[in-house]
Amino acid sequence: MRILAIDTATRGTSVALDEFELRDDPPAGERPRHTTRLMPLIVEVLERTQTEWSAIDRIAVGVGPGTFTGLRIGVATARSLSRARGIPLVGVSTLESLALNASGSDPAARGSDAPDAEAVLAVLDARRGEAFAAAWELGEPRRQLLAPGAFAPEELAERLTGFAVRVLAIGEGAVEFRAVLGHTGALIPADGSTLNRVTAINHALLARAPAATDPNEIRPDYLRLPDAELTRLRTHRQ
Repeated sequence: MRILAIDTATRGTSVALDEFELRDDPPAGERPRHTTRLMPLIVEVLERTQTEWSAIDRIAVGVGPGTFTGLRIGVATARSLSRARGIPLVGVSTLESLALNASGSDPAARGSDAPDAEAVLAVLDARRGEAFAAAWELGEPRRQLLAPGAFAPEELAERLTGFAVRVLAIGEGAVEFRAVLGHTGALIPADGSTLNRVTAINHALLARAPAATDPNEIRPDYLRLPDAELTRLRTHRQ
């Protein structure tokens, strides 16, 4: 099965066909470039792998959680391509995909980042001083230890102290809140480690098993209300 996968949940834009990936990661301080880079990356991936649209069996897209604008761009693009090309579409959890960076490799492959970790905590920076996070046991079967949610760093650290296993915390959120999460004994990779990076390659792996969905049913999973909606609710209450 050949799967074209895309992710725009974080600042980076990632496009993969099976295990071949191209990505755009803006320098620190610059805005994401999903709008201008997503479609060119899709075209380039197909050209460099010499793949026709007719050879693609399904499309996978990261549905979040993540940035509101990024998710809307990625999901809208995937839905449009699915309908236009008649290719089945699968939505993938960004947190589960991120966790696969660790759970898909053995302890030796993780090296000094997590030589004895028994669980992985996937953490994304949710802004507003919060983190999107979820946790799974490493190995098979993968039991979920923490359901996806938006947490204050201190609340997330408190949840971690209740785990009876050694945890590897990965992702931009783990880096952002290293000082708080590190006090729990969680292992956190170096800032530039590839373990912290969301990759569409993992989306393709996760999209093999589930049944494809009607493109109209694929929607972003924000996990919390957008800023504009929160402002409206606060104004209404006042």
